[in-house]
Amino acid sequence: MKITQIACQILRIPQVEAKTASSQDSVLVRVRTDTGLEGIGEADSSPEMVKAVIDAPFSHNVATGLRRMLIGQNPLETERLWEEMYRKTMYCGRRSVTVTAMAAIDMALWDIKGKHFGEPIHRLLGGKRHDRILAYASILFGRDGDETAAIASRWREAGYRAVKFGWEPMGQSERLDRELVAGARRGLGDDGTLLIDAGCVWDARTALNRANAFAEHRIAWLEEPLRPDDYEGYRWLRDRSPVPIAAGEEECGRQSFRPLIDGRCLDVYQIDLSRNGFTDAAYLRQRIEEIGARLCNHCYTSPVTVAASLHWLSTYGDAFLFEDCVEDSPLRHELTHEKVQAIDGFIEVPDRPGLGVTLDEDFVRAHLISESI
Repeated sequence: MKITQIACQILRIPQVEAKTASSQDSVLVRVRTDTGLEGIGEADSSPEMVKAVIDAPFSHNVATGLRRMLIGQNPLETERLWEEMYRKTMYCGRRSVTVTAMAAIDMALWDIKGKHFGEPIHRLLGGKRHDRILAYASILFGRDGDETAAIASRWREAGYRAVKFGWEPMGQSERLDRELVAGARRGLGDDGTLLIDAGCVWDARTALNRANAFAEHRIAWLEEPLRPDDYEGYRWLRDRSPVPIAAGEEECGRQSFRPLIDGRCLDVYQIDLSRNGFTDAAYLRQRIEEIGARLCNHCYTSPVTVAASLHWLSTYGDAFLFEDCVEDSPLRHELTHEKVQAIDGFIEVPDRPGLGVTLDEDFVRAHLISESI
């Protein structure tokens, strides 16, 4: 079996807002073979940048586009192809957007592998340990405490036992920060699991102050309080915080995660399959288990990445929570024929071959703004 075609499709919903929500557009990568099998993958990054990495022509041996090096290769050789993509983009990659493009391709290759062997990806990763996982509704804060309370109440009534609020307007003032978290707890109720995502807004001392203040509201973790590269700050904060510290969604590939893992910087490491792919995510799961920390997925895009995240996280024994984006975006809810969303607070792991989801081609055509083959 050989790769014959790699298509990039950029989809975008009609109304894109100025907010931190990557469920507003997507780059789909579709890898096709001479046997007729197609695998699909997705990257959470700027779609046009990812497409450029794949479309780029050959420059020299360590600076070349991904499509050129993959055509004619065996798609089942996922580990070798990951290493080849990494090496042949050394002058233009090793972190960030190039690795996200690799991740989308890797996701598609594993989808092909599962379809070829007639097995769900979780079985190829070693076997699932969970048929379903407790999901948390992942959503942005309201403008103030009252609006945030109303949002929390809405998702609690929808069946979620856990809710996470994130990003804007957290970080504008201590008063507003406290008000937002108090409102979230009020709306969720005393017995709900509350998670707070600060969105990289503080220095370490301010973050410790907020962690102490938020502890009275019994938050289950404080996510991304610091800038992503502040490894020393994260280590300092984790040693002092009364609540668990979570981060990792910006990281792309094992080398990007290395300082966080080696430094024992976090309590919960959040890995996004659309920024790491199955090959590196499987490696990272083992490394994080070795240091006794916990894992959770990050996912704020479409059902393609949700399905990938479920296959991966279900192979982890302590899969205690799953991020379930509940943004009211058609891309999140209509891209695939299968609805991959929590029911009564739990989300089920797909069991069909490969990713176990199929694209709604009518939706793709209606939202397609750019394509290359």
